[in-house]
Amino acid sequence: MMKTKRLIVNATAASVMVLFFISCVNIPKGAVAVKNFDSQKYLGKWYEIARLDFKWEEGLDNTTAQYSLNDDGSIKVDNKGYDYTNKEWKQSIGKAKLLSDPKEGRLKVSFFGPFYSGYNIIALDADYKYALIVGNNLKYMWILSREKTIPEDVKQQYLQIAKDLNFNTDNLIWVNHN
Repeated sequence: MMKTKRLIVNATAASVMVLFFISCVNIPKGAVAVKNFDSQKYLGKWYEIARLDFKWEEGLDNTTAQYSLNDDGSIKVDNKGYDYTNKEWKQSIGKAKLLSDPKEGRLKVSFFGPFYSGYNIIALDADYKYALIVGNNLKYMWILSREKTIPEDVKQQYLQIAKDLNFNTDNLIWVNHN
């Protein structure tokens, strides 16, 4: 009986720790989210210009993110991309929530129930046309634009910011929009 209780307590504690680590909402060391962020201006369609590739977007081109407001105040995240190997569109719908300071470009995003990851906007132009996003760590980075291209000076500026934070920009996937 005592062993069963101890086993249940240990299993519960382990589960809580796993949920904590899986659902971490961090920002990479040295990165600072933009201030005076306006989530309403950020809504709408964004084209993915470049990314550090990962499982969920592997093999996709023509990738976009559409952000809109949900009834509960959270942000609907509708990601789409074309799988050129299987010749089909893929879509993933999730939700994002602002962290504690609504004027800071830090959100948590989830595509899988209670599991959230960091979505940190670390560069954003005044007109909300170009954005540099990083995740919890140096494995996740995106360059976004309201158009299918980005000016070379903005591209170089964002790449330098990423390099200064130790992101491996040589591994970026430059997305085709055709």
